[in-house]
Amino acid sequence: MRIEMLCAMCGLGLSAGAWASGFNLIEHNASGLGNAYAGQAASAQDASTVYFNPAGLMRIEGEQLVLVGHLIRPSIKFTNQGSSNPFGYTGNGGDIGGLNFVPNAYYARDVGPGWKFGLGISSPFGLRSEYDHPWAGSTQALLSDLKTVNLNPSLAWLLNDKIALGAGINLQYIEAELTQYAGPKGIATLKGDDTAWGYNLGVLARLDNNTRIGLAYRSTIKQELAGTVTYSNSPADNGPISAKVELPDSAALSVVTRLSDAWEMLADLTWTGWSSFDRFKVVRSNTGATVIDIPENWDDTWRVSAGANYRQNDKWLWRMGVAYDQGPVPDAQHRTPRIPDGDRVWLAFGGQYKVSDKGWVDVGYAHLLVERVKINHTEGAVTVKGEYKGKVDILSAQYTHTF
Repeated sequence: MRIEMLCAMCGLGLSAGAWASGFNLIEHNASGLGNAYAGQAASAQDASTVYFNPAGLMRIEGEQLVLVGHLIRPSIKFTNQGSSNPFGYTGNGGDIGGLNFVPNAYYARDVGPGWKFGLGISSPFGLRSEYDHPWAGSTQALLSDLKTVNLNPSLAWLLNDKIALGAGINLQYIEAELTQYAGPKGIATLKGDDTAWGYNLGVLARLDNNTRIGLAYRSTIKQELAGTVTYSNSPADNGPISAKVELPDSAALSVVTRLSDAWEMLADLTWTGWSSFDRFKVVRSNTGATVIDIPENWDDTWRVSAGANYRQNDKWLWRMGVAYDQGPVPDAQHRTPRIPDGDRVWLAFGGQYKVSDKGWVDVGYAHLLVERVKINHTEGAVTVKGEYKGKVDILSAQYTHTF
């Protein structure tokens, strides 16, 4: 019955617009949000460790189900500072963010002495932005909507009394829709999807009764999307298209240490290989003709975070955390209207309330301060030049139940 409840989450339609680093999503539980996701490869506080470090499953007692929901509200606004296009469009496009709902679900159970099984459903990558048409960059971007659903079965093995190992398979579905103005042909709509797979590995080491260190790695996933391009005013130009995207790998080093019965400290350093996203190219499947070809040249990024937990009593636990998250876009020339990314600072807090010995509720809130970034991006005869400012608010809730 628990597995059926978990798999039902697939039908919710994962969507996102968190404007995380690149189009990466880190919102995979509510129990870590209050710490700005510090220490997640070592904390293993519930079955959501399937995503962050599968070796952490060995810390889960018995059978456990975790259900999570996130409300994510980015606000991203463009200010035109000298853009040019053949149509004379000068608008700013409005607030391109919007309210998004992202669910996650996880399950863990024993499968033998020293072995644990876990299953996760999450959305590792996502993006949604939409400009009001017309605006100064209508021919470069109107709607950008990317969704992923990732199934992550995992196994953990207790090597000895101090070290646990974990591994998982990631079966990931991706779906994308992009629109832009194509002059006399009207609005061009590009749609495509694909399913591909990758893997994740983890190690969790207990240094003593108070300190744990976790190391986790998630592989690249090479997606080959197939779909169609359609033009609102020129159906004769419609046709099949394809695009290849290599989603980045990542590695995280985390530490959790207990200072006293009340206080616990967490820290994390995460690297993401965004240099795999060096070009965005869409071609016609039947002729090989180029539809879109944009050099991205993204850089690898680092995310550093720190947090603390305070246990007030047997019922209440309080969390706090901060993080600095690099954006991968190298300069104003490579920044595009679809992903006007920049560095960001996380400020987060949250808490946990034990409903009973078997169940508890976690809530978290984070506010992301996003740096103002410049854009000076040219595609053909159109240059988008100006400044973006943004912020993000995230509110998450989670219920965890052990059986």
